[in-house]
Amino acid sequence: MLLGSHAYSQANTPRTGGQGAGAGAGASGGAGGGADGGGSAAAGAGAAGGMGGMNDGQDITLKRMDDLMWYEKIGDIADIDKSEIGGAPNPHVKNKKAPGATNPLIIHVYTFIPKKLDRSKPQPLIVYVHQGVHQSLDTTIDAHMVREILEQGYTIVSVDYRGSTGYGRGYYEDIDYGGLEVDDVYRGMQWMLDKYKFLDPKRVGIVGWSHGGLITLMNIFAHPHDFAVAYAGVPVSDLVARMGYETEQYREIYSAPYHLGESVHDDIEEYRKRSPVNHAKELDTPLLIHTNTNDEDVNFLEVEHLIQALKFENKKFDYKIYENAPGGHYFNRIDTPLALESRHDIYMFLAKYLHPENPPK
Repeated sequence: MLLGSHAYSQANTPRTGGQGAGAGAGASGGAGGGADGGGSAAAGAGAAGGMGGMNDGQDITLKRMDDLMWYEKIGDIADIDKSEIGGAPNPHVKNKKAPGATNPLIIHVYTFIPKKLDRSKPQPLIVYVHQGVHQSLDTTIDAHMVREILEQGYTIVSVDYRGSTGYGRGYYEDIDYGGLEVDDVYRGMQWMLDKYKFLDPKRVGIVGWSHGGLITLMNIFAHPHDFAVAYAGVPVSDLVARMGYETEQYREIYSAPYHLGESVHDDIEEYRKRSPVNHAKELDTPLLIHTNTNDEDVNFLEVEHLIQALKFENKKFDYKIYENAPGGHYFNRIDTPLALESRHDIYMFLAKYLHPENPPK
């Protein structure tokens, strides 16, 4: 693997420190539209056909079943809750004068608090951004990492932002890729800090993989001083490049009327605006990036472009380039020795800024 850090006025000093839609679809009914959503034609096909061929009832039922699994998988160590908050109104509504057309969109938020956490003193918060275009927080993919984070003494908030599966076709088509979905996650963080006064607003970290990595990056670029640290794993970074190497079927997902509405050919600036690589100059948050050269979903060239852009802007950040790591897009989310080592590096990086009660050793 290649390791690196980049810092303004400092030498580059080596230091240690896709999602395939199928993994999540079984539990929560996610269709997956590439990058976490699948660089594969099979993954893209599900999203292109709507909710993977499911109707609203199936989508909602599968999500509710998976929600129950959280209590089975981490209920022994965490107090679990799910709430709804108000997000920005849906910009896709055609008739703005219709009753309720400008009401806040209801956004779904998970909260996980360690049972043994000392709430009498300030505690850190992790904003956990779920993977996937048209996926959702999912026990099949996320439970083992949520457990690892909780065991360190972090409270977690995770938002099923607009466009997520599990809430019917309407919510699925409310997607605002790289736009208001970013705002939904930020609002969830603000709501969490307001609701739980023991949380320290100066010790908030944000983490995400793939499409969740894009949302993580866009949040710290938009709100650089509201996060103490960030981790972006195999992040979607350059939509213009992505549309170039993906299939026509995949590109059609993004040009759907309820999605971005135009192809990259017809509106390249809109795709640039929603690409982290074009916001590199805005970085002012400690950041760790991981990528893998054999990633079958988010091609290495996307993350390479991001790393190059950050270096061009003389930004401080850390990164690792894994060479042909087993697991491809999922290389450090599975439970191989390499994945466990990689996640340990992530947790060490987060702890340096967030100081949880039980930091990794």
